[in-house]
Formats: sequence, structure tokens, C-alpha cells
Amino acid sequence: MNNVLEAGSLVGKTALVTGSSRGIGADTVLQFAAAGANVVINYRQKAPRAEKVAAAARERGVEALTVQADLTDPDSLQKLFSEAKSTFGGIDILVMNASGGMEASMGEDYAMRLNRDAQVELLSAALPVLRAGGRVVFVTSHQAHFIKTTPTMPEYEQVALSKRAGEDALREMIPQLTEQGIEFVVVSGDMIEGTITATLLERARPGAIEARRESAGKLFNVAEFAAEVAKAAVEPVPADNTRLTGDVSGFTA
Repeated sequence: MNNVLEAGSLVGKTALVTGSSRGIGADTVLQFAAAGANVVINYRQKAPRAEKVAAAARERGVEALTVQADLTDPDSLQKLFSEAKSTFGGIDILVMNASGGMEASMGEDYAMRLNRDAQVELLSAALPVLRAGGRVVFVTSHQAHFIKTTPTMPEYEQVALSKRAGEDALREMIPQLTEQGIEFVVVSGDMIEGTITATLLERARPGAIEARRESAGKLFNVAEFAAEVAKAAVEPVPADNTRLTGDVSGFTA
């Protein structure tokens, strides 16, 4: 993994990344750790996987805390931030990476509960723990960010609509964040090679990833997009609070 943040640039800071036991979240954690930040690794089920990420972070010379929390459970959210505060005193970076909705076993309303309702509850629970001068990063996809104007494949539509609903609800909290001295940015990317979402989409619609790759010219892999997420946590926030990564041809605002 190529480190994109300057070594030592986040010494004394603490970053919490949701859904960070694997994939984009895990790689983002390691980007922060390489820059000197202590890290909080959130996972829903796979404790051994989260501990492996924590061990890799500690090898970079920082402290790492793993916390099991189901973001759709308010008690879990309180535990997540309570443990982060008791260990590190607060957090400086919150990356809202965890999402889902294609899981057939979680119920018809799961996408909206996780991608909208839980995200609002997550940020609300984080506010007392976020330090002034901090940054909140919401991770989404072009398919979700542009869903109001650019249709997506039917298999992903429910997730896209719920993630856009979550993005809209979080944007409404920007004035509240600003009052507390906290910045907010949305980072959006195309389909990401190697993610569970891409795997599920390919299973539901064989050839979908290859077709999108051909249309876009290139799709980011997990490490490449994680680097963009990490940069979104430290680089200046655009005026519209939005960072679009990679190719956006085919999407209309």
C-alpha cells in the first residue's frame, strides 16, 4: 500500500473509521496510522479480522482500538463512542464508510435503516466526542450520489437511493457541525474493484463490473480509493463539500 499522507502529519490525532475490518475501511485506517494517527476500528461481526487490522496499525507505531458495533443499534453506537472517548479522549476524524443493503437476509428496509437512519444517528452520537477542528468524511458512490439524475442498475437502485438519502440528511447537519468547528465532506467514487458490493453486483448481474470498467476506462481498486478517502480527511474541503474521484462521464448532476 502506498501511503498518500505525509508521515507524522497526523501525530496526536485520532481517527475512527466505520466498517474498517476489511476493504476500503481497513486500508483507510492504515493510511491514517502511517501518518501517525491513533485509530479506532469498527466492525459488526468479524473480530479476528478487525484485530488483524489493529495489529497492522500498531506496527506503524500508533495505538489502535477495535470496537464491535452494529450501526443500526443505538446502544452499539453509544458504546462505540464511549470506548473511543475513554481510550483517546475524543476523535479528530470520523470516516463514515460502513454501508450495505444488498444482503438478502437483512430485511427489505435494511438499506434505508443503515444508509440513512443509522448514519444520522452515528453522526449525532459522534458530535460530543468530535474535537473542534475535526473532519467528517461520508463515503459514497457515483451511482448513489447521482441517482436523482442518472439511473443505475436495478440490483443496486435500492442501495443507491438509500445512500443518497443518507447523504442528503447528513448535509442538513452541516450548519450544526460548523458551529462546533467541524468540517464535512462527501467523497464519491465509481464501482470499486474488490469490494463486497462489487462482488454482490457481479453475482446478481454477471458482467456488470466489466461493462462499467469498459465504459469508465478504469475503475479504482480498494487501495486506490482508500487513498482518496484518506486525502479527503485532510485536504481542503471544496465549496460544495463534495470530492468526486475518478471518471464521472456518464453521470449528470
